[in-house]
Order: sequence, then structure tokens, then C-alpha cells
Amino acid sequence: MEKREHDLVVIGAGPGGYVAAIRAAQLGMDVACTEKYERLGGTCLNVGCIPSKALLESSERYQEAAAGMDGHGVVIEGVRLDLAAMMKRKETIIANLTKGVAFLFKKNKVSRYVGKARLTGDRAVVVKGETPVEIRARNIIIASGSVASTIPGVDFDGDLIGTSTEALSYSSVPKRLVVIGAGVIGLELGSVWNRLGSDVTVVEYMDRVLPEMDAEISRHAHRLLRRQKINFLLGARVTGAGTSDNECVVEIEGRDPLRADRVLVATGRSPRTEGLGLDEAGVELTDNGRIKVDDNFATSVPGVFAIGDVIGGAMLAHKASDEGVACVERLAGRKGHLDYGVIPSVVYTRPEIASVGSTEGRLEEEAIPFKKGVFSFKGNGRAMAHGLNDGLVKVLAHRETGALLGVHVIGPWAGELIAQAAVAMGGGMTAAQLAGICAAHPTLSEVMKEAALDVDGKAIHA
Repeated sequence: MEKREHDLVVIGAGPGGYVAAIRAAQLGMDVACTEKYERLGGTCLNVGCIPSKALLESSERYQEAAAGMDGHGVVIEGVRLDLAAMMKRKETIIANLTKGVAFLFKKNKVSRYVGKARLTGDRAVVVKGETPVEIRARNIIIASGSVASTIPGVDFDGDLIGTSTEALSYSSVPKRLVVIGAGVIGLELGSVWNRLGSDVTVVEYMDRVLPEMDAEISRHAHRLLRRQKINFLLGARVTGAGTSDNECVVEIEGRDPLRADRVLVATGRSPRTEGLGLDEAGVELTDNGRIKVDDNFATSVPGVFAIGDVIGGAMLAHKASDEGVACVERLAGRKGHLDYGVIPSVVYTRPEIASVGSTEGRLEEEAIPFKKGVFSFKGNGRAMAHGLNDGLVKVLAHRETGALLGVHVIGPWAGELIAQAAVAMGGGMTAAQLAGICAAHPTLSEVMKEAALDVDGKAIHA
């Protein structure tokens, strides 16, 4: 077996792994990155964040053209769906981005190894590709990402009953689609196929959609998505799903079965640790199967580190990227700053939903005194001009100090607006300081300002 040596080996070329590899190379390390697939970018670029956003954008354009432009005085007739062209556009975007990562590897002299990687102990990794190779390195970073979670009793066939991977590439619009799970993935892909003509029913075990998000925002999201003709069964436990005569049957405890043309299982993701040789290498796992790390991303094995979806915390691509940068900067003797309290999350439905910091419910559980300000997009001129004035901004601040504790947005371009809140929170600003920033008029950011003003009952346009 061929043997190689590097300063650092990164296992996985997703947003955590490839960013860590590039930053390490910038810091002067001789870096190798292993990836079992030919295309770089991991789940996010290939079967996750990027293709789903491409389809969300295309399906929104289709829906607007078909039924949403009359109010603007734009009458469009004869609109038809070319699903193959929509899928081709998605694939072109993926290809361009994955080629871009390959270019960055070449530019930064990151050595790339294609194949499944496995720890063998003594700071070594074996990559089983076309030509097996053993790589020895001073340090190893595991950034292997995650896989779609399964649930008992569901008979996955990779076609009629599948995960988000299959739902990103349906060859035709299913007449009836059942989505199991009302989290981010379920609501985003459910929205895509709803816009394209599917009768979508979302089944959720919890009593509300987006159970990890602020409860008030969750209620608004549920109401607005129901208005879009998405059906919901909340507080419903799926006990099984299978196919019969080319039809899907979903069994639900205490309810009549649901019948559909396709089923999308979107019940979250699990860390991808199988086949990495963690047991043999002595890498400890947590009770929920994630890799146990300390504050510097170090595992129980000297020289082996882990970042991203395989460790604790939110499974977000940008979290993994920032962890990768922080990890390698600390390996290089730098500070490697990362503030978990200001990592934003976004749901790309229509309207978008975004948050950073604590929810109202969490603050109540932790007995942290707080006050809140809320302002609706209905009073915003730019939102009215867009015809997208559903939703609100909620600002949570410490009752005594005024320090920002959390910001939640449901409304147009919430994913962009939340960056303003993340910067403010990261800089230690108070709600009054956020309210004191001059917002251009007319812009959506004025809603953020008004919500911050409302924390102290001073909103101008309330």
C-alpha cells in the first residue's frame, strides 16, 4: 500500500471539511482532504442546502408566474412547468459550485484523495479508493457530516419512499406527497412540491411545526403555510410506511392511514460515523452517537479532532465551516474565535424564517428576565411594494441590562435580515443600540429597528 505524509488530514469535503482544509493550507500546513465521492462539497452542495435552495427559487418563480403577478398588473398566460429544465438548472448550479471547491483545493495546494477513509491508529488514515493509500499526519480532523435519519417501520425503497436526496430529483410532480417531519427539510421540500402542484400533507410527531424554533414564530409559520394549501397533521406518530400496488401507505397511530404517490421522510439527520474506525482507534462517542470533543474540538485520541455534524450542536453548514476555521487556527497557535451564541439559522420557506440567540421559551425555562419588542411587516412600505408583508420581527432583550438575547424573523428575506441581528449580538449591543442604528428608507431593515424600539415601548409606526 502506498504511503503518504502530511501535516493535516481532513476526513470529509463538505462545508466543514473543505473550509478547514483551505484555511489550514493558508496557514502554511501541508494538507490532505479525503472524500468518498468524486464531487467535493459534501451533502450541502450536492444533496442538501444548495439543490434545495435552487428548487425553492425556481418553484417560487413558477408559482408567481402562474398565479401571483396579477396584483402587480402583470398578466401572464400559458404558463407551463418544465420540470426537466428546472432540474437541469439545479444540477448546473451544483456542478459549478463543486468545481469551484476543486479549483480552491488546487489553488491552495490541498492534496485530494478519493475514497472511504478509516482511522487505523497512531495518527494514520487509510483511504480505500482506486489505489489504497495510507496517510500519516500530525493531526487529523473528522468532518464526515451526517446522513438522513430513519424511523422504525418505514420501508425505504429509494424511490417512492425516500429521503430528501430522492425528493430533490423526482422525475415528475407527485399528485399526493406525504412529508414525515415538520422541521426545516420537510417544510422546505414540502413547499417546493406544493408550489409545483402536489397535494402535500406534512405529518409531525410534535404538536407544532419547527419545534426547535420560537413558539410564536412557529405558530405564524403554521398559519401562513396552511394558507398556501399545505396540509398538516400535528401530534401524529407514524408507525409504519410501505408500498402497495405502486401506492404509498403511511400508518399513523390512532388515525386512518394516509395514501400517497410518494413519501418524503424528513425526520432529521444523524452523525455519519459508521466505517470510520472510531472504536478501533479509541474515539469516544456521546450517548446520542456523536463524537465527544472538548472546547478545542479534540477527541479522546491525541491528534484527532472533529467538527460539524458529527459533534454536538446544531447541524448547520455554516456552523461546521466556522468550526473548521476555529479548529485549524487553534492548531496553528492562533485564537480561533467562535461564538455559538450568535450562529443564525434560516428556513427558506415563503416567507423565510430566521433566528439567532435564545427563544422566548428557553429564556422562561432558564428564568432569565427579559422584555420583548415585536413589529409586523404589514406596516413596512418596502414589504408592501414587494407584496410580501406577512410576518414579523421579534427582539428579546435582558430586562435589566437591555442586552440582546435573541432575534426572530418571519418575513421576506429573513435570512438576510438576521445577519444584522447576529452582528449586533456578536458585538454585545443592547436593544436600544440596535434601535439607534439609522435604517435606510424604504427597506425591510426598518422592521428590525422598529422591533428593537418596541422593546422599550418606543416603536414609531406601531
